[in-house]
Amino acid sequence: MERGAAGTIVPGREVADTELLRRADQQSTLYGFTDRLFRARTLADIHVAALDAICGALGCSRASILCFDRGGVARFVAWRGLSDGYRQAVDGHSPWPQAERDAKPIFIEDIAKSGESRRLIETVLGEGIHALGFIPLPGTDALLGKFMVYYETPRVFQEHEREVALTIARQLGFAIERNAAEASAHRLTALVESSEDAIVAKDLDGIITDWNPGAERLFGYSREEIIGRPVTLLIPDDRQDEEPSILARIRAGERVEHYETIRKRKDGSLLDISLTISPIRDSAGQVVGASKIARDITDWRRAQRQQELLLREMDHRVKNLFAVVGGIVNLSASRAPDARSLASAVSERLVALSRAHSLTMSAAIAGRSERAAASLHALIGEILSPYRDDGAAQPRFSITGLDLPVPASMVTPLALLLHEFATNAVKYGGLSVAEGRVDITCTERGEDFAIVWRESGGPPPKAAGSEGFGSLLVKASATQLGRLDKSWGATGLTIELLIEKGRFDA
Repeated sequence: MERGAAGTIVPGREVADTELLRRADQQSTLYGFTDRLFRARTLADIHVAALDAICGALGCSRASILCFDRGGVARFVAWRGLSDGYRQAVDGHSPWPQAERDAKPIFIEDIAKSGESRRLIETVLGEGIHALGFIPLPGTDALLGKFMVYYETPRVFQEHEREVALTIARQLGFAIERNAAEASAHRLTALVESSEDAIVAKDLDGIITDWNPGAERLFGYSREEIIGRPVTLLIPDDRQDEEPSILARIRAGERVEHYETIRKRKDGSLLDISLTISPIRDSAGQVVGASKIARDITDWRRAQRQQELLLREMDHRVKNLFAVVGGIVNLSASRAPDARSLASAVSERLVALSRAHSLTMSAAIAGRSERAAASLHALIGEILSPYRDDGAAQPRFSITGLDLPVPASMVTPLALLLHEFATNAVKYGGLSVAEGRVDITCTERGEDFAIVWRESGGPPPKAAGSEGFGSLLVKASATQLGRLDKSWGATGLTIELLIEKGRFDA
């Protein structure tokens, strides 16, 4: 126990400080896990990072990851501290089917008192395990598997440990699916590169002299149509300057490797291609023409742009998440009388933030019914709940006006918008200081329904800078709903979102 300034004992202070340090260690572990997942290049990298995070954040020395195989059987894919015999004995076991959409974690505090079969109890105890946890790995369309934690003595699992376990599971599930998507993209690239390519030969004046069946399929011209015609027929008007440069390099005997450009089909449509161009030499070794191998990389380009978009969104969300967590800690610290109260306030707000963050996932991923609807005020309140401060002289936010049910099809874009508004308010605006606030008014305006977000009491408004990914996300979400206007006044930012009233009846 710690003594106060007057020599009095402060009960629980040492315990609270220890708990606060443990929570800080957990947050540091989760931050490191997120960073390692972002940098992981292989599934093995993901598994190692996950086992490190599980053991570090949940205080165990043994853990495992099991994923469903193509037959729907849960198989060990990574483990730490488990014998071969134990893994063979329990391989294939899962408390949930792969199709389960609402799997909940299962924690067994003492396997000897669990009521499981005698054979299973003896197997687990024989491995020196007394307490264990089953944490489901959620996927977009189905359950991916589970991860397990093992303890050598009976254990009472705390609620915050369950939340940490679920956080790790969500990140691990996302990383596994991202890795699978990247592997699929690599297989697609290999398929494109190994397919029958378009092979074209031309002379030094750029006249086509040969044309294979692959070129016919790719560009749409038959051999009879194209032989003797200039290769510039395949080049869009805005890229005609490429051919003289290529011919100059070929005359110099240079090989052009994997030159990515755009070419034109017979029907006028454009396609992304990768060109490899080599000099053709005669018997005397003189360059007399060039051969081109053209590969269609349209799908690869599309996949690359989609991957870049996903990575940018992931980077944006991770940065926003830590900025918001910092804001929550600062907000809680300003009113917490002691470490225990601070830990409790931060924990409660992080749980609320997790609930609000889940609203930004699609209805399909969240397992919602397409007919389900949420109250508009309830939706806004859930997004803003992490920033509630019941001890303040006045509420941090207010929601007034007309309340309507929100169709399931509108929940995702509307939640994304509100979450982005709240994040920016915590980072820069009315929720970034203790005395700031946000007022949301919902009202009819002619044929539209208006949601007006007004910030006040925050730092002086700053002129809008360059457009970041968050702004692009806001624009994309707003386009799905209606019209969005922003204005910066002396008191703070005002945002007006106008949605056709008929959308709420859909």
